[in-house]
Amino acid sequence: MNVQFSQFDLNDRQTIRLLADRFRDDLLNDVVPFWIRHTVDREHGGIWSAVDRRGNVIDTDKAMWIQGRFCWLLGELCNQVERRDEWLELAIQVGRFIEHHGFDAADGRMWFLVTSEGLPLRKRRYAFTESFAAIAFGELARATGNSSYVDLAERCFQRFVDHDYRALPKFTDTRPTKSIGVPMITIGMAQELRDSIGLQTADDWIDKSIAEIRRDFLKPDLRCVMETVGIGGEIIDHFDGRLLNPGHAIETAWFVLREAKHRADADLVRMGCQMLDWSWQRGWDEEFGGLLYFVDADQLPVQEYWHDMKFWWPHNEAIIALLLAFQLSGDAKYSEWFSRVYDWTHRHFPDREFGEWFGYLHRDGSPSSTAKGTMWKGPFHIPRMQLIGWQICCELLADANGH
Repeated sequence: MNVQFSQFDLNDRQTIRLLADRFRDDLLNDVVPFWIRHTVDREHGGIWSAVDRRGNVIDTDKAMWIQGRFCWLLGELCNQVERRDEWLELAIQVGRFIEHHGFDAADGRMWFLVTSEGLPLRKRRYAFTESFAAIAFGELARATGNSSYVDLAERCFQRFVDHDYRALPKFTDTRPTKSIGVPMITIGMAQELRDSIGLQTADDWIDKSIAEIRRDFLKPDLRCVMETVGIGGEIIDHFDGRLLNPGHAIETAWFVLREAKHRADADLVRMGCQMLDWSWQRGWDEEFGGLLYFVDADQLPVQEYWHDMKFWWPHNEAIIALLLAFQLSGDAKYSEWFSRVYDWTHRHFPDREFGEWFGYLHRDGSPSSTAKGTMWKGPFHIPRMQLIGWQICCELLADANGH
């Protein structure tokens, strides 16, 4: 399909039906087939991370967190869409690569980057790779009924929280900081594992993480969601301390909104919508459209030179967040904002000639790079947005039909 929307009403059933079809078709007929067709390593296992516009492999090293993300996606498709043998067999194959090559026997931590054969290259300071392995094994457990995957999922989750809640600070003790990324990922991971394996501690970790975000990262006086704060939540008046990442804050907002939906919690709806409102107002580029990557909390110049680029993933997160906010609040502004970001995103990121999406655009929306995959961009944010968008649209249609 090639349906484009410049302005539409999310209360309109025909529009929602068209959106649902577009999300489904782009997911199942474009994005997922692109990655299966071009990136699967049939010899060593796993998938290659880096491909060019046509899908040609341009670097054979494998980012381990992308292995986890793709394994999660395939398992989620089996569990939420249909049980296709191709998806399940590939999920198991990628899971086996993670299990055999993802862990350092010396300390149990996961490697971030390995060679094509699975030989270790490097780790990262944070244990985010563990978080994606955890949700991958969770979906495998649900899809296969194999209890060994439950154990792997729980162990990876525990490694993540044990490491990241005592990780060495990015700076010295002179100016220690913490990032919203840790409580954000904890929420998302716990939600996934609650659904896939019934993780017993999920609600406790979600409660703890939401409380930390509310207490330390939300700044009503500045009307913003901080990316980095001092250990006690204090604002640090330097480049790194003032830096806002609207896409990251919007992703956090929809995790909060998803929890609000799960619990039917009006207070969490207000919190998630407030985070979304502030981040949209800070991040939307009124001149060129799209979401800016970084902005300064005090509207001062930003140090990072890519601050005004348009990356794929913040737009994916905004599409999910705005659909959820509209579903939970009914506020018409979220329909209008959704129209803007959906239209801008689908006019600039998808590659009509070779499939999948460009990931990195200049401020005006022209491609900065034609790579379809790197150690950072893989089969995760786009298909997750398409799957969740499809699901929410189906729920909105069911609600409109009185079911």
